[in-house]
Amino acid sequence: MEIFWFIPTHGDGRYLGTSEGTRPVNYSYCKQIAQAADTLGYSGVLLPTGKSCEDAWIAASMLAPVTEKLKFLVAVRPGLTSPTLSARMAATFDRFSKGRLLVNVVAGGDPVELAGDGLFLNHDDRYELTDEFLSIWREALNGSDVDFDGNYLNVKGGEVLYPPVQKPYPPLYFGGSSSAAMNVASNHVDVYLTWGESPEKVKEKIETMKNKAAKKGRTLRFGIRLHVIVRKTEEEAWKSAEELIEHVDEETIQSAQKAFAKMDSEGQKRMIELHKGDRSDLEVSPNLWAGVGLVRGGAGTALVGDAETVAERMKEYADLGIDTFILSGYPHLEEAYRTAELLFPRLPLNHHHDENERTFISPFGGVAANKESFEKQTTNMSK
Repeated sequence: MEIFWFIPTHGDGRYLGTSEGTRPVNYSYCKQIAQAADTLGYSGVLLPTGKSCEDAWIAASMLAPVTEKLKFLVAVRPGLTSPTLSARMAATFDRFSKGRLLVNVVAGGDPVELAGDGLFLNHDDRYELTDEFLSIWREALNGSDVDFDGNYLNVKGGEVLYPPVQKPYPPLYFGGSSSAAMNVASNHVDVYLTWGESPEKVKEKIETMKNKAAKKGRTLRFGIRLHVIVRKTEEEAWKSAEELIEHVDEETIQSAQKAFAKMDSEGQKRMIELHKGDRSDLEVSPNLWAGVGLVRGGAGTALVGDAETVAERMKEYADLGIDTFILSGYPHLEEAYRTAELLFPRLPLNHHHDENERTFISPFGGVAANKESFEKQTTNMSK
């Protein structure tokens, strides 16, 4: 199991739907979160993309030098950049970061925002373009000279001179719930992502994608994008969930839902369907809470509960085939620590413990150098 965290380049705070308790996005704060995730043992971080966010590639490039092992899941945007230029960017980042790039393929789901960036294709056409983009991107990073004549993209003599560290290229992650999106995923990607739905619905998606990929002689890994509200007790966790949306009023919900309804993303439609803008019954599956999606686009559900319960829910997803969990919580700095402290000891994680770390806590509140020192101090105190 791999656990990723999230860099909130669109803003952060203690509450949703209000300016109270908000934190400005700046390099210092993003660096704090990235370094915390790196130190705590998260496998990587997701950087969001879109006009409301700081640019993901620039942010990741600034954060890579101040971290050591952390991987960065950064978006490529078919239709907004050329495939060969994106391939060269990926190769450079991967080399300079010593193999710490993961690539998130984002076709986009908001026609208004896409129009602002000069892309005017409808939903299915965007995914046809994405299929062409990834065909070129993958071939170029494989070291081939690319000649491609498509319906949307044309390349003559495209190439990447300096290869990436990861072979054949940095892994491709991709989320999309429509038939058009799933077809692209089955053709190209390494890790198929879903937003947080019930285990039953996630199982259906996984089975569909396994079958589609198998018909093309491919296999996929699977990941899930969730928020998390984990506390020592169930009562504390659900109280924190309610506090997160305590400033959200009906006008704010309706305004947000109206904006989301204009999107042509099938995944966003599925998120809306979980709650329909009604805050009266937000637990859509045991410990799966849809309150975040009342006012936040994209991933709109959170696992809520005590550490044992949340860990068990995650293991239920793992049993279905999910091996990558991309988590987040508000505010992201404190919740990165809380999530690691409460959940990591209860999960079969894919990271290695540093045997040189000092893990013994002295009775004075500091970190003792070794067990012998700790025992000696304890003995002296008892005399």
